[in-house]
Amino acid sequence: MTSDASTNPDAHGAPDGLGPADGGAVSVRGATSDEERLAQLGYTQVLARRMSGFANYAVSFTIISVLSGCLTMYAFGMSTGGPALITWGWVGVGLMTLLVGLSMAEICSAYPTSAGLYFWAHRLAPPRSAAAWAWFTGWFNVLGQVAVTAGIDFGAASFLGAYLNLQWDFKVTPGRTILLFAAILVLHGLLNTFGVRIVAILNGVSVWWHVLGVAVIVGALAIAPDHHRSTTFVFTHYVNNTGWSSGFYVVLIGLLMAQYTFTGYDASAHMTEETHDASTAGPKGIVRSIWTSWIAGFVLLLGFTYAIQSYDDELVSPTGAPPAQILLDALGATTGKLLLLVVIGAQLFCGMASVTANSRMIYAFSRDGALPFSRVWHTVSPRTRTPVAAVWLATAGALALGLPYLINVTAYAAVTSIAVIGLYIAYVIPTLLRLLKGDAFERGPWHLGRWSRPIGLASVAWVALITVLFMLPQVSPVTSKNFNYAPVAVLAVLGFATVWWVASARRWFLRDASKGAGS
Repeated sequence: MTSDASTNPDAHGAPDGLGPADGGAVSVRGATSDEERLAQLGYTQVLARRMSGFANYAVSFTIISVLSGCLTMYAFGMSTGGPALITWGWVGVGLMTLLVGLSMAEICSAYPTSAGLYFWAHRLAPPRSAAAWAWFTGWFNVLGQVAVTAGIDFGAASFLGAYLNLQWDFKVTPGRTILLFAAILVLHGLLNTFGVRIVAILNGVSVWWHVLGVAVIVGALAIAPDHHRSTTFVFTHYVNNTGWSSGFYVVLIGLLMAQYTFTGYDASAHMTEETHDASTAGPKGIVRSIWTSWIAGFVLLLGFTYAIQSYDDELVSPTGAPPAQILLDALGATTGKLLLLVVIGAQLFCGMASVTANSRMIYAFSRDGALPFSRVWHTVSPRTRTPVAAVWLATAGALALGLPYLINVTAYAAVTSIAVIGLYIAYVIPTLLRLLKGDAFERGPWHLGRWSRPIGLASVAWVALITVLFMLPQVSPVTSKNFNYAPVAVLAVLGFATVWWVASARRWFLRDASKGAGS
């Protein structure tokens, strides 16, 4: 794994401590500017390129957001495997996610454009089928991005409802949660429309908010409570409240808690057209966001699980958010509420960054005519040089995915399943195509060397497994009120994309295979 000196004479430093590569194809591309490389890929620089490598990393780290994903799905973990799966599931899923991210990062280095995954698929697929691979990769990516935004902001609405319940006896109902959810989406839409520079600053603040927030919360949970759970409890205690009798099945579906948290790091790829030194900063952003989140999330989960005072009572907390009840029981009302605000702040940062990344994907995909009314969605504000229409399509789509919560009590778990399935299929298709391409793949300055093939194979196998797992029923018996509608949403989008492809898009989408995507 290396930052190839032959294509990067000053080396830019070896990414994340990776050493020289040996074997495999190398890029023969000469040193070029970010704008020149983008032009080689078929695009004209339109978005403002003002992000540093740290800012690029900050977006992905913020979207992963352990204070959002880990805690909003903590209740799911408490019932689906319990502490043992919360702990070990995080370790195992984090490792496999890192492999997926490494494979993506290598391809990102070769093709640093906001189009991201579907562009990669187009360049890596055989010429006759390249447009079809790109088309379906893009649609899965759009679905996953919208679902991630929905999941993040819905989780923020749930925790905000819990805080309002504690502070002002606000009764948490599905209708009120949806209203909070809509308000948060509107806030994030407005920030991404009018506060572009503020968003960039807040993304940088978000990294430190998450790091310091995790440190403060875990420190408080380690010191303040009079009682802590045993290490045996944290690492081995198993709980099954799903209604399924098979422990093996429960363990498998319980991996959703960790896997949902590890989503959204493709944002570093989607922001490359706005990032300096994109062919190395983008890959580094992907990989660093994963491993730093892996460590921070493990510490956070240990802190909460050790601090559980009454497992059964906290699981059915009237706040609707067991982590909020754990903070209250372990630290007292005042401190618990203050730290709950830290969590909510992190979730709001996360949702804001998700809308940013989501809108860039919609902008890029519509730039190639792949969405209905594409001319609207890829318009760019002359004042801010951001895709304003795409921002509001992202928020509207997220709201639509969350509305079933009004009639389906497991809607949040379904939304997170949709996010994982949509994104990870899009993540792994370019990796699969890169494996099939073999040594013909022209690497960028950041690549995996001899490890590219084994890491890629492991990534493909993992995504194939979780795609099946998270479409399965999560509770038993299955009823209309707890049905996992993830397969319905995935099949609806896939069906729409297939019909449009056959009827029309196959004749015009990315027809010029020699040029690649874009115009």
